[in-house]
Amino acid sequence: MADSAVHGNEVKIEDAGPSRKKISITIPAETISDKLDAEIDALTANIRLPGFRPGRAPRRLVERKFGDAVRGEARTALISEAYQGAVEENKLEVLGEPDTSTIEGIELEPGKPFSFAVEVEVLPEFDLPPLEGVKVLRPEITVADDQVNEEIEKIRINEGALEQRDTPEPGDYLTGRGIMTGPDGTEFHNIDGAVVQIPTPDKAPRGMILGIVVDDFADQLGLPKAGETATVTAIGPENHEIEGVRGAKLTMTFAVERVDRIIPAELDTLVAKFGLQDAEQLEQIVRSRLEDRANAEQRSLMRQQISRHLAEAAEMELPEQVTANQAARSLDRARMELMYRGLGPAEVEEQIAELRAGSLENARQELKLFFVLNKAAETLEIRVEEAEINGQIAQMATQRGMRPERLRDELVKTNRIQTVYMQMREHKTLDAILDKAEVKDASIDEFNAAMGDAPEPAKKTTKKTSKKSGSKKTTSKKKTTKKTSKKSD
Repeated sequence: MADSAVHGNEVKIEDAGPSRKKISITIPAETISDKLDAEIDALTANIRLPGFRPGRAPRRLVERKFGDAVRGEARTALISEAYQGAVEENKLEVLGEPDTSTIEGIELEPGKPFSFAVEVEVLPEFDLPPLEGVKVLRPEITVADDQVNEEIEKIRINEGALEQRDTPEPGDYLTGRGIMTGPDGTEFHNIDGAVVQIPTPDKAPRGMILGIVVDDFADQLGLPKAGETATVTAIGPENHEIEGVRGAKLTMTFAVERVDRIIPAELDTLVAKFGLQDAEQLEQIVRSRLEDRANAEQRSLMRQQISRHLAEAAEMELPEQVTANQAARSLDRARMELMYRGLGPAEVEEQIAELRAGSLENARQELKLFFVLNKAAETLEIRVEEAEINGQIAQMATQRGMRPERLRDELVKTNRIQTVYMQMREHKTLDAILDKAEVKDASIDEFNAAMGDAPEPAKKTTKKTSKKSGSKKTTSKKKTTKKTSKKSD
């Protein structure tokens, strides 16, 4: 417990649970009176009331007419100033916004002190594990012919044409209005132009709607035609960004407006559209892109091993609750990592939906890793410059076939530029630790065996040997390469 005086306020800091502090503040009566007087004086000097020239209305009249509003604004300002002062003076590293439920309804009274208390989650205190000599395997990842063919098939689908249909079949896309509500009728999503895919036989009955993975999706959805409405129910995932969705019984209605099938583009059409000489040149470009992606994946797998080691070695008490902001931050970090590795938009959102469906324990481990990497970055004095951020965006744009300025605009609009910065900071931190690690080359089979008990995100990227061309490619025990399309959930 710590007691202090901050800007004339009495401040008391107490432990309120794991990585949680209770901040109790008393603002003296003199400060309250001075603030209210100043607010009324300022209002009187500028207010225009009927029958009086501007600034000439009697102070008592202004106070009687606007006193409640002035006290409300002064209360908000005083609480905010006192809270910020207490946090800065006591050097609290706060996570998210404070819990203000305990101070609702408490009003300012002239001539009387004002006391309030809030609880906040703070960065946990822990000892950073050693950052040198970590044992890391470098898996051999190469690109095989069948990988190139699969990627070309994805491009054919991405550049294909939509064929509207009357009767839907597995694999077709439904466009319409999707609405997600909770058990009490709370509306979490209402999206016009939402898209769902009727699961193909290899995925059925599992599918996704409005970012939620539903195990029996195909059975609940059926094969609705345009003009019909399907209803799907599910339990909200524990890791959803929207707190009200977590563990709630969700009802999702989908009013179908049209049914489409994607007809893949012909190779000759792709060659002409991209201004290439022939299909062989297209194959060379695709192979080069996949080799870049394989290098990024190899680096990602090495970083994952460092991350796993740090998370396991560090001991800390985590906040009792994984808040909505923290869940959103973890999913944004994962989204940026998938984009860095070159996955397309549909593949990214599909894997993000899978992460939402993960366990609460996985989410807490992600949060733990965030704290560890943040402290490691400070210890290693890692910095990220604006030019590096622009370079990273350009690299991701190239992998996604976009112009860098377009991707940057998209990141700005979705408030994810900060996430790019955090991802780069974490990457530079992990790379600095990798520079001091004990790295050993390993075949993909050796790597798979060693990572057999790895967390699910690491397992999803490890792959087996292809026998088709004698070269090796990475392929997962649990297939994660999905066909992309122009449409996504």
